[in-house]
Amino acid sequence: MYQTIRSDTRWFVPKDGSLNRERILDAAEKLVIENGYAATSLDHVLRAAGTSKGAFFHHFGSKLDLARALTDRYVTADITNLDAALDATADVADPAARVVAFVRHFEDRADEIMSGQSSCLYVAVLTERQLADAGTADLINTAITAWRKGIADLLTEAATAGGLELEDVDALADHVFVTFEGAFLLCRSTGSPAHMRAQLGVLRRLLAAALGVAAA
Repeated sequence: MYQTIRSDTRWFVPKDGSLNRERILDAAEKLVIENGYAATSLDHVLRAAGTSKGAFFHHFGSKLDLARALTDRYVTADITNLDAALDATADVADPAARVVAFVRHFEDRADEIMSGQSSCLYVAVLTERQLADAGTADLINTAITAWRKGIADLLTEAATAGGLELEDVDALADHVFVTFEGAFLLCRSTGSPAHMRAQLGVLRRLLAAALGVAAA
């Protein structure tokens, strides 16, 4: 959904000496999100990363291999963000209030999310049939499944505690994920990153109303 593993920020510093590999991945991630996989040539990546073909092929067997590594890294970061939000809201005693706090966690970070990227790598990858067939779709489904389970567990706890009946918890959990992806599309198409915060705010209020809890 959004990246956190970036060698040029305080969030991540590789410990295995593979700084060049991370530079290549960072450069490729930005280019693929901005321009698409097909329009991103190996030369574009090498120039942006400030490295050579020899260095590239030391780490990646092909451009397709790079795409798989890129997707795998993005998925890992995405699941890490999910776990961080779950941990950050673990102390909220009321299960329904925790659902609201979970969404608010990302809403409060919406500007940070959009400052690092203009869209989501998942969209760029899934529009390329070659990449989907090469297994990247399976990697992305790993993230989707993790988000579905994490959010569905929150919703189930909230419904049980409040004596509520939620018709399809998994579908509602997926809607949270879909809201992120739809907000990325709105931000990209309009050129305004403000849509991410706005859409997460709408989602927070809708969930609060459905669960009968304050939206704050």
